[in-house]
Amino acid sequence: MQQNDDSTSAGPVWPTDETQQATQQAQQSGAPAYPSMGYQTQPMPAPPKSGRGKLVAGVAALALLVGAGAGGVSGYLAADGAGPDTTVNALEQEPPARQTGSAPKGSVEAVAEKVAPSVVQLKVQGNGSAGEGSGFVLTDDGYVMTNNHVVEPAANGRGQITAVFQDGSRAQAKVVGRNPTTDIAVIKLEGVDGLKPVELGRSDDLRVGQSVVAIGSPYELSGTVTAGIISALNRPVTASGSGDQATAMDAIQTDAAINPGNSGGPLVDMNGRVIGINSAIYSPPSSAPGQDGGRIGNIGIGFAIPIDQARRTANEIMKTGKATQTYIGATVRDAEEGGAEIVEVMDNSPAKKAGLKSGDVVTKFGDRPIEDADELVAAVRTRAAGEKVTLTLDNDRTVDITLGAQPVPN
Repeated sequence: MQQNDDSTSAGPVWPTDETQQATQQAQQSGAPAYPSMGYQTQPMPAPPKSGRGKLVAGVAALALLVGAGAGGVSGYLAADGAGPDTTVNALEQEPPARQTGSAPKGSVEAVAEKVAPSVVQLKVQGNGSAGEGSGFVLTDDGYVMTNNHVVEPAANGRGQITAVFQDGSRAQAKVVGRNPTTDIAVIKLEGVDGLKPVELGRSDDLRVGQSVVAIGSPYELSGTVTAGIISALNRPVTASGSGDQATAMDAIQTDAAINPGNSGGPLVDMNGRVIGINSAIYSPPSSAPGQDGGRIGNIGIGFAIPIDQARRTANEIMKTGKATQTYIGATVRDAEEGGAEIVEVMDNSPAKKAGLKSGDVVTKFGDRPIEDADELVAAVRTRAAGEKVTLTLDNDRTVDITLGAQPVPN
């Protein structure tokens, strides 16, 4: 995996802090062998002495040859007699009328017209590095949502963030708050007003196969629009972060092209409503020698943070300047036969209060099957603190747990 901004990191899902070089592997295919389109002249056979059927067949063949010859002669004469007055030249044709109507509702064009003015390119410098990403406007006075890994180098006053709008205008920005564990951040643009906020959708009723559009600034190409579908839902994705702040998301998977620099930009439905924040891509190791990091660019597997989760985090940050994360208060690891095994339970934690203990294996979180530890972590973090969830264990015992909240260190 690879997070898709232009800054640097490594891990099973790579933060795209550094610009990646996209490569293509050339494929060679043999051209199919076609028979010759010409023909060879054969000696005319002697007319048969008897046999009406044979004579008719011979006449038919002769007529066919004569027809072919006549066509060749007439074609030659027409070409020879053509003068400059009969030449058709596409360059002399009148251009068509300008497009004046509105884009069809529900089209990619209509979505781009609605959303692109609310998307900004983010140029980030700080902590000895420089990178780029994207973001989208939440309020008319300049609050913008993006990924934590895009703005982290400039957090805590360590650097500088410049937002570039669709019309080329610029504004400086500061980090308001961020949550490294869910890769969500909110920044505030300075000296701006009258901005056009996006329209937020919802992510709890999305469907696989639904059409979507991604907008952002891949490889510094601001305002880039790509389209695709939702390929999968509730895809557990992890990414390395700073220190022990690993990112875990219950992601929307899409085949809309997402590349380094798209991070923090919106994934929107065909009504132009934001349903996710583009955050990561999967890039398998490349066998081509000399490639940067040994990896390639987008291959049609991208991941976005569901907007329902991002909305809760952004509200917390805008109100308090801080974010909390949902937790159960237990460390987990992959169970040998599937599921998430409880390793340690913290005192006074939701897990302790629910009666979970070391060695328990969680196989379901509500109605959702749990395949491994990452999936449990992602499932917990996508829910709101205070929600009650039933956990199913490998011995078919069920445990009701109330999810807790804890501060996220910045």
